[in-house]
Amino acid sequence: MSQIDSIFVTRLYRAALSEFDNAPAPTELEAACFSIAEDDEAGQIWSEENNYPGYTSYASLDDLPWRFPVFADLVNVLDQHVAAFVDDLEFDLNGKEIKLDSLWINILPPGGTHASHIHPHSVISGTTYVSMPDGASALKLEDPRSGRMMAAPARKRDARRDLQGFIYMAPDVGDILLWESWLRHEVPLNMADEARVSVSFNYGWE
Repeated sequence: MSQIDSIFVTRLYRAALSEFDNAPAPTELEAACFSIAEDDEAGQIWSEENNYPGYTSYASLDDLPWRFPVFADLVNVLDQHVAAFVDDLEFDLNGKEIKLDSLWINILPPGGTHASHIHPHSVISGTTYVSMPDGASALKLEDPRSGRMMAAPARKRDARRDLQGFIYMAPDVGDILLWESWLRHEVPLNMADEARVSVSFNYGWE
């Protein structure tokens, strides 16, 4: 009798940030994000010079948990979610740890996009969603095998989810998504009338 298995699975973690105690409220994070964006002149300049729509603190502030208690609280909760994901992935850490190495704010205005990319030099990447108004972009995740498909035909529109070339995840406010950092992803056009606000992060092996 024939047998067909799924192999080399790509794992994606989704949970409510509040599944662990003392998670900061999305409204508290949102207020902090906008306050920081208003004062962070270096981040505003970097975003403009690099054609980043809206605002990101990615290149300007690398110490948010030290500067703002709400981000220190956030990191404490992120650490627990990442630990749960790492446990599921069954990594052999060889005496080392998966630790936070960067954390940044993203404010994507109406009409803004974030092009397809990966997160080099990290192990786990993710985002927690602070404000997702109606029409805000889902996260688009790309099949990591896509560059090796060569002469393969396209998948059917109604193909099983685990065979589709792209997966769209529409998170709720307060959700956290985690994935391995090599997984290519993007944020399509923000069709909402208001900004889409999130906090992204990378964890490395050290």
